[in-house]
Amino acid sequence: MYKGIEIIAEVKTQSPFGFVSNKSWDELFELADSFGDMISIHTDKRWGGSYDLLKKARTLTKKPILAKGIHGNDEEIQRALDAGADWVLVVGRIPQTQKEVCLIEPYTLDELAQIDKNQRVVWNARDLKTGERKVDTFAEARIRFDGWLCQASHIKNIDDVHSDAHAVLVGEHLVEFTESIDDRVDT
Repeated sequence: MYKGIEIIAEVKTQSPFGFVSNKSWDELFELADSFGDMISIHTDKRWGGSYDLLKKARTLTKKPILAKGIHGNDEEIQRALDAGADWVLVVGRIPQTQKEVCLIEPYTLDELAQIDKNQRVVWNARDLKTGERKVDTFAEARIRFDGWLCQASHIKNIDDVHSDAHAVLVGEHLVEFTESIDDRVDT
């Protein structure tokens, strides 16, 4: 944790928007495991993930694991849980079952406003349809949603973290981010 903000360290080797890590999955996992309060493992192959990598991660850590992916139906949520996830990211929809283990990522502020305040929510600064930065900011999301809210994307260092976030999900810039707070993490 950093100043009470949970750090979700993401193992991301690539993205469909042109990012390719110069570190291997194993190297990124080791960093995420040593640094994060929770580890995010992609299940979507477009981000270099798979359910097999989720299973592998479960054998390597006792820390909570977030299965990161779109998870477009409730069967995919169960598949992620069966593979070892403690939490499952669901994008653009509210699942019919197992909401208590889901982090919901809305596409828009209007969608955000429809989510129950008891649900854990991720506000992604990246538009997953284009890969570009969203116009709507985390600060605007915080105004619309006063429940548990995680900040995600475009986080390069500790100065990018909004003080009103409950958690921060860092992936593409994990190496730089960890270096920026190396000696400032709460113990």
